[in-house]
Amino acid sequence: MEEKKPYLAAILIQFLTAGMFILSKAAFDDGMNTFVFIFYRQFAGTLLLVPLAMTFEGKSAFLISFRTFCKTFLLSLVGITVGLDVYGMALVYTSTTLVAAVTNCLPVITFALAIFLRMEKVNLRTITGLAKVGGLMLCLAGVVTLAFYKGPTLKPLWHFHHHCHYDHGTSSEKWILGCFLMFISTLCWALWIVFQAGILEEYSSKLGFTSLQCFCSTAQSFVVAIAMERDPSQWKLGWNIRLYAIAYSTLMITGTGYYVQAWLIEKKGPVFLAMWTPLALVITLFFSVFLLGEVIRLGSILGGILLIGSLYSVLWGKSKEKRLNSENDFVNTNCKPAEQPV
Repeated sequence: MEEKKPYLAAILIQFLTAGMFILSKAAFDDGMNTFVFIFYRQFAGTLLLVPLAMTFEGKSAFLISFRTFCKTFLLSLVGITVGLDVYGMALVYTSTTLVAAVTNCLPVITFALAIFLRMEKVNLRTITGLAKVGGLMLCLAGVVTLAFYKGPTLKPLWHFHHHCHYDHGTSSEKWILGCFLMFISTLCWALWIVFQAGILEEYSSKLGFTSLQCFCSTAQSFVVAIAMERDPSQWKLGWNIRLYAIAYSTLMITGTGYYVQAWLIEKKGPVFLAMWTPLALVITLFFSVFLLGEVIRLGSILGGILLIGSLYSVLWGKSKEKRLNSENDFVNTNCKPAEQPV
């Protein structure tokens, strides 16, 4: 049973992620302002994480320099506030299926940024280098397919939703804009991942770092929300899908999801976690069709397949390269000539 835990954890994370996509879309389609939703989500996450950080790590969790705080504030602005706000707008203009599909290119975009920032090298003379570059090309092809090719509608024989209003009111211009916004959102998340490593060298408390980011993004998203939405009725919460979506994002993603993800990365590494990302697309596709009545088009399926192909191409190249480097290090270490006696 112990050996199965990482696999069960990986599946759980993808189910939680798919649930976030579906409930967020349902809340937005119910009329909830996306900026207000992001503020409430981050505010609730702060209320959850700060007491946990104080309980498990004490006051030392927030003992950082002003310079590190400024870095964390800017990182939260780019990776969380801007990333989530743009994600919300993209979800309104497109569909849960497209959002889940584009999420698959997050590791690929992160890898491309690492190359641009000279944190990663690519050798086009090796098969691993060609696999990485091929993955980047597939990622670009997948995004272009999602944006500019819709194709015929794929309708299920039966579903449980009560009313279907997705896709019919989405113009081609809004769809393309939504695809562009989702790409920008993913780019923000990739920047967030790349620059976290440097800050964590200065800020060793992971729980405190996460809590501080959540607190900063709460303040930032409040400024954005209050500037974009002045209608008091949009800020009211009742026992409806809006409250359920916020509660789910807080408890299942910020609380449970982040913890399980950190545990899984520690046990099996980030590549193992990334390999399971396409499962969220499959789960999202199923529930968005049969529960939300979302219209699925051939272009979304083809684009999703290309993005999944790009993900596995880059992951294969990186894992193969890592294995070869390990073997070379082993050979070099064990094949050194013995020192001659004096």
